[in-house]
Amino acid sequence: MRRPPESAVAILASPEGMPEPILSMGSTYLSLHYHIVFGTKDLRPLMRPDWRSELHQYLGGTVRGLGGVPEIINGVDDHLHLLVGLRATHCLADFVRELKKASSAWATDHDRLFRWQDGYGAFTVSPTQRESVRNYIRKQEPHHRKLTFAEEYRTFLIKAGIEFDPKYLL
Repeated sequence: MRRPPESAVAILASPEGMPEPILSMGSTYLSLHYHIVFGTKDLRPLMRPDWRSELHQYLGGTVRGLGGVPEIINGVDDHLHLLVGLRATHCLADFVRELKKASSAWATDHDRLFRWQDGYGAFTVSPTQRESVRNYIRKQEPHHRKLTFAEEYRTFLIKAGIEFDPKYLL
Protein backbone atom coordinates (compact mmCIF):
# COMPACT_ATOMS: atom_id res chain seq x y z
CA MET A 1 0.00 0.00 0.00
CA ARG A 2 1.30 3.42 -0.96
CA ARG A 3 1.82 5.78 1.95
CA PRO A 4 0.53 9.39 1.70
CA PRO A 5 3.02 12.26 1.98
CA GLU A 6 4.12 13.03 5.54
CA SER A 7 2.27 16.38 5.44
CA ALA A 8 -1.03 14.51 5.19
CA VAL A 9 -0.34 12.01 7.97
CA ALA A 10 -0.64 12.30 11.73
CA ILE A 11 0.79 9.51 13.83
CA LEU A 12 -1.33 8.21 16.71
CA ALA A 13 -0.49 5.34 19.00
CA SER A 14 -2.63 2.21 18.75
CA PRO A 15 -3.78 0.39 21.90
CA GLU A 16 -0.76 -1.90 21.44
CA GLY A 17 1.57 1.11 21.39
CA MET A 18 2.40 0.88 17.68
CA PRO A 19 2.01 4.06 15.63
CA GLU A 20 -0.87 4.12 13.14
CA PRO A 21 -0.95 6.68 10.31
CA ILE A 22 -4.13 8.78 10.20
CA LEU A 23 -4.98 10.79 7.06
CA SER A 24 -5.72 14.44 7.75
CA MET A 25 -8.75 16.22 6.27
CA GLY A 26 -7.53 18.19 3.25
CA SER A 27 -10.79 20.00 2.49
CA THR A 28 -14.11 20.76 4.11
CA TYR A 29 -17.08 18.67 2.99
CA LEU A 30 -20.55 19.26 4.33
CA SER A 31 -24.22 18.89 3.66
CA LEU A 32 -26.22 21.63 5.38
CA HIS A 33 -29.83 21.58 4.29
CA TYR A 34 -32.62 23.36 6.10
CA HIS A 35 -36.39 23.23 5.88
CA ILE A 36 -37.31 26.83 6.67
CA VAL A 37 -40.88 27.88 7.43
CA PHE A 38 -42.32 31.33 8.07
CA GLY A 39 -45.62 33.08 7.69
CA THR A 40 -47.15 36.44 6.98
CA LYS A 41 -47.71 38.88 9.82
CA ASP A 42 -50.63 37.62 11.92
CA LEU A 43 -50.92 34.79 9.35
CA ARG A 44 -53.01 37.02 7.15
CA PRO A 45 -53.78 35.44 3.73
CA LEU A 46 -51.72 37.95 1.77
CA MET A 47 -49.84 35.75 -0.73
CA ARG A 48 -52.44 35.68 -3.46
CA PRO A 49 -52.30 32.97 -6.13
CA ASP A 50 -51.95 35.54 -8.95
CA TRP A 51 -48.41 36.52 -7.78
CA ARG A 52 -47.38 33.77 -5.33
CA SER A 53 -45.31 31.80 -7.87
CA GLU A 54 -43.45 35.00 -8.78
CA LEU A 55 -42.68 35.48 -5.08
CA HIS A 56 -41.31 31.93 -4.93
CA GLN A 57 -39.09 32.67 -7.93
CA TYR A 58 -37.92 35.90 -6.34
CA LEU A 59 -37.11 34.04 -3.12
CA GLY A 60 -35.12 31.49 -5.11
CA GLY A 61 -33.08 34.26 -6.71
CA THR A 62 -32.53 35.85 -3.32
CA VAL A 63 -31.37 32.54 -1.84
CA ARG A 64 -28.86 32.24 -4.72
CA GLY A 65 -27.80 35.86 -4.24
CA LEU A 66 -27.09 35.12 -0.59
CA GLY A 67 -24.90 32.18 -1.60
CA GLY A 68 -27.40 29.40 -0.88
CA VAL A 69 -29.00 26.74 -3.05
CA PRO A 70 -32.80 26.84 -3.33
CA GLU A 71 -34.01 23.25 -3.75
CA ILE A 72 -37.74 23.98 -3.58
CA ILE A 73 -39.95 26.85 -2.42
CA ASN A 74 -43.70 26.61 -2.08
CA GLY A 75 -46.48 27.79 0.14
CA VAL A 76 -50.06 28.88 0.52
CA ASP A 77 -51.67 32.26 1.19
CA ASP A 78 -50.36 32.70 4.77
CA HIS A 79 -46.99 30.90 4.97
CA LEU A 80 -44.27 29.26 2.94
CA HIS A 81 -41.71 26.48 3.08
CA LEU A 82 -38.20 26.47 1.65
CA LEU A 83 -35.67 23.67 1.37
CA VAL A 84 -32.27 25.32 1.01
CA GLY A 85 -28.67 24.25 1.06
CA LEU A 86 -26.33 26.60 2.89
CA ARG A 87 -22.57 26.95 3.29
CA ALA A 88 -20.67 26.52 6.52
CA THR A 89 -20.03 30.26 6.54
CA HIS A 90 -23.73 31.15 6.61
CA CYS A 91 -25.31 32.27 9.84
CA LEU A 92 -28.86 30.92 9.64
CA ALA A 93 -30.44 33.88 11.49
CA ASP A 94 -28.68 36.41 9.21
CA PHE A 95 -29.64 34.41 6.11
CA VAL A 96 -33.36 34.28 7.06
CA ARG A 97 -33.38 37.96 8.08
CA GLU A 98 -31.95 39.04 4.70
CA LEU A 99 -34.27 36.67 2.81
CA LYS A 100 -37.34 38.06 4.57
CA LYS A 101 -36.19 41.66 4.20
CA ALA A 102 -35.62 41.40 0.45
CA SER A 103 -38.80 39.44 -0.26
CA SER A 104 -40.92 41.71 1.93
CA ALA A 105 -39.79 44.71 -0.10
CA TRP A 106 -40.68 42.84 -3.32
CA ALA A 107 -44.08 41.68 -2.00
CA THR A 108 -45.17 45.15 -0.86
CA ASP A 109 -45.23 46.09 -4.55
CA HIS A 110 -48.08 43.57 -4.88
CA ASP A 111 -49.81 44.23 -1.56
CA ARG A 112 -48.91 47.35 0.38
CA LEU A 113 -49.94 45.69 3.67
CA PHE A 114 -47.57 42.75 3.20
CA ARG A 115 -45.29 41.89 6.14
CA TRP A 116 -43.62 38.69 7.38
CA GLN A 117 -44.06 37.54 10.97
CA ASP A 118 -40.97 38.08 13.12
CA GLY A 119 -40.10 34.46 13.81
CA TYR A 120 -39.41 31.40 11.69
CA GLY A 121 -38.81 27.69 12.01
CA ALA A 122 -35.69 26.02 10.64
CA PHE A 123 -35.16 22.29 10.74
CA THR A 124 -32.08 20.41 9.56
CA VAL A 125 -32.68 17.85 6.84
CA SER A 126 -30.46 14.81 6.36
CA PRO A 127 -29.47 13.77 2.81
CA THR A 128 -31.68 10.69 3.09
CA GLN A 129 -34.75 12.84 3.89
CA ARG A 130 -34.31 15.60 1.29
CA GLU A 131 -36.52 13.99 -1.35
CA SER A 132 -39.26 13.37 1.20
CA VAL A 133 -39.11 17.02 2.33
CA ARG A 134 -39.16 18.19 -1.31
CA ASN A 135 -42.34 16.17 -1.89
CA TYR A 136 -43.89 17.53 1.31
CA ILE A 137 -43.19 21.11 0.25
CA ARG A 138 -44.41 20.45 -3.30
CA LYS A 139 -47.83 19.33 -1.95
CA GLN A 140 -48.63 22.32 0.27
CA GLU A 141 -51.97 23.29 -1.29
CA PRO A 142 -53.68 19.89 -0.87
CA HIS A 143 -52.00 19.42 2.50
CA HIS A 144 -53.50 22.64 3.88
CA ARG A 145 -57.01 21.73 2.83
CA LYS A 146 -56.89 19.32 5.79
CA LEU A 147 -54.51 20.97 8.26
CA THR A 148 -53.97 24.55 9.47
CA PHE A 149 -50.52 26.12 9.57
CA ALA A 150 -50.70 26.20 13.38
CA GLU A 151 -51.34 22.44 13.50
CA GLU A 152 -48.58 21.79 10.98
CA TYR A 153 -46.04 23.97 12.80
CA ARG A 154 -46.86 22.46 16.21
CA THR A 155 -46.26 19.00 14.69
CA PHE A 156 -42.86 20.10 13.32
CA LEU A 157 -41.79 21.41 16.71
CA ILE A 158 -42.89 18.26 18.53
CA LYS A 159 -41.19 15.94 16.02
CA ALA A 160 -37.98 17.98 16.27
CA GLY A 161 -38.07 17.81 20.06
CA ILE A 162 -38.29 21.58 20.42
CA GLU A 163 -39.97 22.83 23.58
CA PHE A 164 -42.44 25.66 23.09
CA ASP A 165 -45.10 27.59 24.92
CA PRO A 166 -48.33 27.40 22.87
CA LYS A 167 -49.31 30.96 23.78
CA TYR A 168 -46.19 32.25 21.95
CA LEU A 169 -46.39 29.86 19.02
CA LEU A 170 -47.84 31.96 16.18
